[in-house]
Amino acid sequence: MNDQIKQPAGQLPSYITSATPNPPEKRAPWYANTAPTYAGIFLWFVFWQDAVNAPNAGGMLSQGVVWALLSLVLAALVCHFLFYLVPGLLGMKTGLPLYIVGTSTFGAQGGFLMPGFLMGVLQFGWVGVNIFFSSQALALVIPLPMPVIMTAWGVLACFVGLKGIQYVAKVATYLPLIPLVILLMLLGKTAGGIGSFDPQKFIDLHKSISPHAPEALSTFGVLAMMMTFVVGFFATAGAAGVDFGTNSRDKNDVQMGGLIGIALAIILTAGISLLIVAGTYGSPEFSKLAAAAAAKTNPPGLILQTPNLIPNILMGQGAGLVLFLLAVAAFPPACFSAFIAANSFKTTLPNVNPFISVGIGTVVSIVLAITGLAGKAIIVFQIIGASFGPICGAMMVDYLLAGRVWPGPRAGFNPAGWVAWLAGFVVGILPILNIYQVPAAPVAAFIVGAVVYFVCAKLGMESQVIPLPAKPGAVKPAAGAAS
Repeated sequence: MNDQIKQPAGQLPSYITSATPNPPEKRAPWYANTAPTYAGIFLWFVFWQDAVNAPNAGGMLSQGVVWALLSLVLAALVCHFLFYLVPGLLGMKTGLPLYIVGTSTFGAQGGFLMPGFLMGVLQFGWVGVNIFFSSQALALVIPLPMPVIMTAWGVLACFVGLKGIQYVAKVATYLPLIPLVILLMLLGKTAGGIGSFDPQKFIDLHKSISPHAPEALSTFGVLAMMMTFVVGFFATAGAAGVDFGTNSRDKNDVQMGGLIGIALAIILTAGISLLIVAGTYGSPEFSKLAAAAAAKTNPPGLILQTPNLIPNILMGQGAGLVLFLLAVAAFPPACFSAFIAANSFKTTLPNVNPFISVGIGTVVSIVLAITGLAGKAIIVFQIIGASFGPICGAMMVDYLLAGRVWPGPRAGFNPAGWVAWLAGFVVGILPILNIYQVPAAPVAAFIVGAVVYFVCAKLGMESQVIPLPAKPGAVKPAAGAAS
């Protein structure tokens, strides 16, 4: 472990005492930072492409369009109220980043690893997912072997992320608008079939093409799968709400930034994607083309991911260009993930050249993409949800027990936080290990983490809070406004 965190139990490590809160004058309204940044994450096609995707017959449309949309709305609200809001308020009230605020829940030494180092490690999983799906689309236009494309894409994205946020910002200004335009265009093409969509006919079609597909999801099954998909994708970004909150002026900025940039963005992007799939299979013409294409795949499988339906919707006219543009627009999210990872490693491994630490992560990302492991997006979402669900749950309870303020760093490794995380992680990882299919595993991991932290705290398992020297910059809520 780094020398700077090897301190006596009653003394704070230098990485905590040297942290400076972001002052009020450097903060801005929610519509200038939090909302657009978060919205850009959900415009990434790797998120909205899986709005219907599930192995079960009929996917997440097995109970109809209305229930799928309602399940999506509920998942979006869970992201905002459970996973983002408390981290955002903590960032706003303290002005301090996640790896400092997390020391209350996991200890001054433990917080260095959780969530600090873990955040960086998991970002390379996201980079791998980005490489895999982006390269599939790029290969339609670029005549190079897939491993070559994946390697070049991964190295370039991680290099830009390593160079710093100013370089990431240069590639992220307008590119995220491309997926929005494409989504609206595809919706316009398929809207006529939405009213004719029949979930039972859809299930029957799925079974005829994939006879071994699992039985259709129940009403609760659709909700649980939607929670797994949406919340698992969002979990790390929820914890990162601390960092977003440091740029918020007050509670209203935190609330509005999440409601618009997270909840509304989820509903719009994944909701439009869901409607496109329903409209495709509700249209006799598009449905016939999609079914014919699905029968030709090896093994035969119904096409449920929205980007894969584009050739059928556009009937081959310009489909390659549209997919290429989606891949290009996915470059900023890859850079952003690499940037977060680089910052995490620079903080937790300051004695290691970042080109080495980030370089190793880049190699891992590329290997995950080339082997196809990164292509199993839902499983990636489950792993991330299992890892960060209990972190967010424990942080929320820690915040509430402290009177809705940040209590400050705790000595060493706070047992309550680590026991809570371990319990939540075990619950969240069970479906991936095929031990037990926990419904909505990322949400279950959050709940278990929260409950266990509460119990541990009441049993006196929290380590001592070490007073943090007061510094200017943290926003102090007015009386009665601390909630």
